[in-house]
Amino acid sequence: MTGITPEWAAAQMPRVARAVSGLPDMQGVRLAMSMHLDMKMVPLVAGLRAKGAELYITTCNPATVRDAVVAEMRGLGAEVVAWKDMGQADWDTAIAGGIDWAPTHLSEMGADYTHHLLTTGRAMPSVRAGLEATGSGMNRLQGALPPWPIFNWDDLPVKEGLHNRHMVGLTTWAALFQRTLLSLHEKTVLVVGYGSVGQGLAASARAFGGTVMVAEVDPGRALQARYDGWRFGTVEALAGEADVIVTATGARHVLPFPVMRGLRDGCLLLNAGHLIDEIELGPLLALPSETPTPGVTTHSLPSGHRVHLFVGGAMANLTGGEGDSLNAFDVTLAVMAAGIGYVVGDGAAAEAGVHVLPQAVWEGVL
Repeated sequence: MTGITPEWAAAQMPRVARAVSGLPDMQGVRLAMSMHLDMKMVPLVAGLRAKGAELYITTCNPATVRDAVVAEMRGLGAEVVAWKDMGQADWDTAIAGGIDWAPTHLSEMGADYTHHLLTTGRAMPSVRAGLEATGSGMNRLQGALPPWPIFNWDDLPVKEGLHNRHMVGLTTWAALFQRTLLSLHEKTVLVVGYGSVGQGLAASARAFGGTVMVAEVDPGRALQARYDGWRFGTVEALAGEADVIVTATGARHVLPFPVMRGLRDGCLLLNAGHLIDEIELGPLLALPSETPTPGVTTHSLPSGHRVHLFVGGAMANLTGGEGDSLNAFDVTLAVMAAGIGYVVGDGAAAEAGVHVLPQAVWEGVL
């Protein structure tokens, strides 16, 4: 890991500084946040605290937590309940604790607080509005919704087109290269999922020398993959030809264990999606294994073939690497800051339901 400092991060993100300076006074705001706890988030937390907001923070993915970042945010006065690789029970307790904290607003990456409320039957807190950053979170919100407006900023052009389409693929492969000292040359890569993240993974894999195939269950995206020139098929049909398989769907078990049983010897598996269980890990982790190099576990299949699992199947670019570059994340985080300013202001007056974050809110920070 690079060990970047908050000062360096802040200096490379001028848009965030401008967006934070434009936030309204937040005295009386109690903002519960679930997000990746890496150093790039610190300038936003510092800015929110300077504006008077009270903050409760937990992670949206225990594998991506940096304990030094937790300490930094606590030093700024935020209540942070998270640590690297915290277990599911502790994470559930932290999410429930954010509801017990009685937030007035939510900012989520994965809809953890909202999903907890909708699935446990707890009394709804006095939340005025929420913000959601991920496609995985939007998928969890299908069906029943809470009685407040939720603003989706995952589908914004600057989020979907910049971060999802361009940065996730680039930084996923960069993390793999750095940790394994491998490249994609002479390797056949199967990208599972052809949303904006999958599109970026496929394009960057080809740029890095790989031969690319795509698996996608949505007919429209499958057609798009074919029009983009990729060889297309199902996971079941293509996985046995792959040297590298990467998932990018936001759905569970898109690479199921029965498919893994037929993989090539030495196939490398990694997950670029938000959820840790896109690869069906339970049966795989029960197999005999060894750790040939930090960040990779090798599992022996009943066939005698071996498969290599990258960073335990967790989100590859933030668990195996540092995620987005600072200058690219400057755009993403500035939009998030503007979105928070909106949900604590005019957005709270919107009708309950899911809304796209208005263009007038975010275009001014670009």
